[in-house]
Amino acid sequence: MRHHSLFTGILVLDKELGMSSMRAVEILRRRAGRAKAGHAGTLDPLATGVLVVAFGGATKAIDALMATEKRYETEIDLSAFTSTDDREGERREVAVATPPSREAVERALAGFAGESMQRPPAFSAVHVGGKRAYALARNDAPPELPPRAVRVHEIALLGYEWPIATVSIRCAKGFYVRSLARDLGAALGTGGHCASIRRTAVGPFTLAMARTLAALPESIDASALIPLDEAMELVRRAAE
Repeated sequence: MRHHSLFTGILVLDKELGMSSMRAVEILRRRAGRAKAGHAGTLDPLATGVLVVAFGGATKAIDALMATEKRYETEIDLSAFTSTDDREGERREVAVATPPSREAVERALAGFAGESMQRPPAFSAVHVGGKRAYALARNDAPPELPPRAVRVHEIALLGYEWPIATVSIRCAKGFYVRSLARDLGAALGTGGHCASIRRTAVGPFTLAMARTLAALPESIDASALIPLDEAMELVRRAAE
């Protein structure tokens, strides 16, 4: 029998494509002998990368972990909008006579730097009248979610070959990469949805520290975790 009081700390997971964040946490909980666990910030099933999972007493630190900045790399397909703002949804093609130049895409992206108002995707975990938005959206009534203030610290175009713009983002919590894809398309007069999303960091926790489910043992012990005090020291230092 595992001493759950001793099983406290942070595990940095590289979440695979197609799996929900809750499913990933459930698998880790099972491997950790049903220790208490939670994650610090949902990743969509179609997004991969850093998912910070807290075990035991470290679950009390989830709010502090979620408040950290995030880094993403995304491939934005400018040829179509979709109902979900990613590849999962129904495509709505946009006829683009002349694809925008690289300079035009860079100019449009620069407009998202700093603080702005952003409308979350209809298919999201935001609560609307006590229900999650995606539950309403799946019932054929996609809600128009109110915009909320978001902050982008850095945004850059890593590569561009029509219709795909590869973008890196460093942002505060609450920013939706899928909304950026939709809004970039609207700004350029093209379509816009995420062909891929990879979260490369949550605060100081990076892909370099992350392990995949396949690389983790079937039975996880405390040696797989970053101790809570060490994790919080990393968060403090990153915030300086």
